[in-house]
Amino acid sequence: MQALQRSAKTLQTTSQRVREVAVVPSAPRATAAVSGRAAAPLVQTVSAPLASGRRVEARAASTAPAPQSSKGNAPMAVAEIGLIGLAVMGQNMALNVADKGFPISVYNRSYDKTEAAVKRAQKEGLGDKLHGYEHIKDFVASLQRPRRVIILVKAGAPVDQTIDQLCEFMEPGDIIIDGGNEWYENTEKRMAKVGAKGILYMGMGVSGGEEGARRGPSLMPGGSPEAYSHIKSVVEKVAAQVDDGPCVMYIGGGGAGNFVKMVHNGIEYGDMQLISEAYDVLKTLGGLNNEELAAVFKEWNDAELKSFLVEITSIIMNKKDDQGPGYLVDKIVDQTGSKGTGKWTVQQAAELAVAAPTMASALDARYMSALKSERVAASKVFSTCVTPGPVAGVDKAQLIKDVRAALYASKICSYAQGMNIIKAKSIEKKWNVDLGGLARIWKGGCIIRAQFLDRIRVAYERNPELPSLLVDPDFAKELTAAEASWRRVAALSITHGVPIPSMTSSLGYFDTYRRDRLPANLVQAQRDFFGSHTYQRFDKEGWYHTVWDETFGSADSITTSGYVV
Repeated sequence: MQALQRSAKTLQTTSQRVREVAVVPSAPRATAAVSGRAAAPLVQTVSAPLASGRRVEARAASTAPAPQSSKGNAPMAVAEIGLIGLAVMGQNMALNVADKGFPISVYNRSYDKTEAAVKRAQKEGLGDKLHGYEHIKDFVASLQRPRRVIILVKAGAPVDQTIDQLCEFMEPGDIIIDGGNEWYENTEKRMAKVGAKGILYMGMGVSGGEEGARRGPSLMPGGSPEAYSHIKSVVEKVAAQVDDGPCVMYIGGGGAGNFVKMVHNGIEYGDMQLISEAYDVLKTLGGLNNEELAAVFKEWNDAELKSFLVEITSIIMNKKDDQGPGYLVDKIVDQTGSKGTGKWTVQQAAELAVAAPTMASALDARYMSALKSERVAASKVFSTCVTPGPVAGVDKAQLIKDVRAALYASKICSYAQGMNIIKAKSIEKKWNVDLGGLARIWKGGCIIRAQFLDRIRVAYERNPELPSLLVDPDFAKELTAAEASWRRVAALSITHGVPIPSMTSSLGYFDTYRRDRLPANLVQAQRDFFGSHTYQRFDKEGWYHTVWDETFGSADSITTSGYVV
C-alpha cells in the first residue's frame, strides 16, 4: 500500500490525467495490489495512462472509512437505511437522513452520481454518516436488518427494474419504500409482487422540492403498516417540523400514500393557476407594475393567504433580469409544463364522480398555454373583439381587495374538491385516511403549505363526517363575506376579456353546491327522451319513463330496475 501511495504522489506531479473520487467501491473493483483484502472505502484514486497504453491505479484509504466485515470481502451492515436514486431529490433526501444522525448507504445506477453524493456529504461534514456503493449487492449488504430501502427513481419501468435488482439480495421481512410520484395502482401491484417473497412494500409521497428534501419535506407513507413501524423513527426526524409535530403520518393501506400525494399535486395545480389569475387581473386590468405586484403579494402573505406559493410569487415579481433591463418574469414564455399528476387527479375525480372544476380548469389552462403559436394566430383573427387592457378609472385599492377575497374563496373551493376526492377514494378502498391529520402534515415542508391548512385540520377534527369544507361554519362565513368581491372580479374579467377559468370555475362550484334546485331536471328529461333512461319525480316515489312524442321518435326501451309503469 505504501508503494502505491508513493506511486500516486508521483503521478500527481506529472502532466498526465488525474481524477479523484470519494466512494465505497466493491471488492471486484480492487486492483491486483490490493486483491484479497477488503476494498478500501472512501478512497482517492489516481489514474494515468502509461506508454504502453495500459492504465495504472493507485488507491489510498481516506480518513473516513466505512466499517468492513471480519471476512474482509463485504461491508458490514451498519447503515440504518438505504436510498437508491441520487438525482436532485434523492441526493438531498439522503443528506437530510444523514444530517438527522442516521447512517445511510446510497446507490445510483450511474456511478458518477454516487461519487457526487459522497463528495457533497464530506463537504457538508456528513462523510461519516453517508457511504456510497458501486454495486447493489454491496449496497444491500451494508444495511441493518430488516433492510430498509427508499427508491427515488423515475416512475414506471425504472422502479420495476430497481425492485427486481433489490429482490435478488433482499430477504423476507426487508422493506422497500417508493418515494416517487407513482400511479397508486402500480404501487399496489408491486406490493403483491414482492409480498409473495415476504418483502414489505410502501409507496411514500414526498413533497417540498429540492429544499424540502434537504431540510424537511412533507411525507405521505402508505402501504404495509408493519413496514411503517420500522421506518417511523427515521421519517419523523427527516420530515418538516411544525408546531404540532412532524409533517408525516401513516396514510393508509395499499397505494394510499401515492394517491394522496397525487391529489396534493392536483391541489397545487389549482393553487398556482388561481395565483396566476390574480396576477393577471391586477396587472392587465388594474395596471399594477411589478413593484406594486410584489408589494401586494407580500402583504397578502402576512394574513389569511399566507403560504409558500404566495410568498415565492412576491419574490418572483421583484426579480430583475440579470441579462438585460426589466423584470425576469416578463421575459418568460407563457407556456406551462406538467408531469402527469394533475391529469391523474382529474381522471380520478371523474372515476369517483367527484366534481373538481378548479383543478380541471387549471389543467386545461396548462394545455391551452401550450398552444402558443395557435394563440398568437387567433389573436389576429379576433383582433376586433375585446382586447384586455387597463380599465379606465379603476379603483386600484378596491380591485386589490376584491381579488384578494376572490383568490381566498376560490382556494377554499379547490381544497374542498381535493379533500372530497381523497375521502371518496378512502371510502372505496377502506383506507380510513384522516383528513384532519392530512391537513396537519401539509402545514410544513410541502409546496402547498399554507396557514389556513390548520383551519382545515380544525374543521375535520370538529366534524370528521363533514361533507364539504364549504359548509364548515367558519369557512361558510368567509365564503359569504367574500361573495360580492368574488362576483365583481368575475364580472370585470369577463367583460374585459381576461380569462380566469379557475376563479370562475370555483365560483360556479360554490353557486352550484349551495343551490337547492338545478336545471338537471331538463337534462334528465332529455336523457329519457332519446334513451329511455327514466327519471324520478318530486311528487311520487319510484322511477318513470315517458314517450315524449310518438311522431318524433322518442325512445321506449326500459332497462332501469325499479321502473314504475
